[in-house]
Amino acid sequence: MLTLLFDGIAYGMLLFVLALGLAVTMGLMNFINLAHGAFAMAGGYILIVLMQRAGWPFLACLPAAFVLTAAAGALLERSVYRPMYGRPHLDQVLFSIGLTFMAVASVDFIMGSSQQNIQLPDWLRQRFELGSGAWMLGMGAYRLFIVAVCFALALGLQAVLTQTRFGSRLRAAVDDPRVAAGLGIPVNRIFLLTFAVGSGLAGLGGALGADILGLDPSFPLKFMVYFLIVCAVGGTSSITGPLVAALLLGIADVMGKYYLPKLGAFIVYALMIAILLWRPQGLFSREGKR
Repeated sequence: MLTLLFDGIAYGMLLFVLALGLAVTMGLMNFINLAHGAFAMAGGYILIVLMQRAGWPFLACLPAAFVLTAAAGALLERSVYRPMYGRPHLDQVLFSIGLTFMAVASVDFIMGSSQQNIQLPDWLRQRFELGSGAWMLGMGAYRLFIVAVCFALALGLQAVLTQTRFGSRLRAAVDDPRVAAGLGIPVNRIFLLTFAVGSGLAGLGGALGADILGLDPSFPLKFMVYFLIVCAVGGTSSITGPLVAALLLGIADVMGKYYLPKLGAFIVYALMIAILLWRPQGLFSREGKR
């Protein structure tokens, strides 16, 4: 029981990092980027290429996945995303879905359609056990590492958004870009940096999750719904909402597949429907937020 709970928490923390960039672009930039999963896939393949072909150590590949996907996000924001900011949400959805299918086809052509395997370092393949019997807690070193990294990211991002000058400028730019620009706030530069960081977080999540979630060209399509569930259930007005939603989703998914394997993902969708019927605006969204 405790082992399943811990695995669900680790899975939820991973989903949190993967979905966080989408929550940022939806909640803070009011832009629906369904190609977010493509950046996560890119981070996973960057890890694979650097580890297997360039011989980089695992820990060096993680920041590289973040930096390279953030750079790709910044380039795409300047070239193709920025003209879509003022368009209706339906246009944004169709546009980003098209980018997703282009990314899937490109990766399938370049890297092949087979599942990628990762050889983790020995120290991340260890397992620790506490207690005995039904209440024994078994923890894999890699899942412990994921929980620690994701928790640190959550704290850091919350501090940046609520306690720094950049966070206040970002909120001002989102509330009224024209007024913010008139006050001397570089709105375009702030949006560029925000989009790049969100893309980098997706890439980092894809690199962290390549061993647990699996990695192939269909990755963005398989997990797109999960990212949207995290954002819809948790809301996008803060870091806390997606974090709690991702933890609920991860625990429900692991527990449901263990105790009721024939139902598959039904437990997750039933939980999502129940929460949204109770709070349609999300767990941590404010009433009346646009």
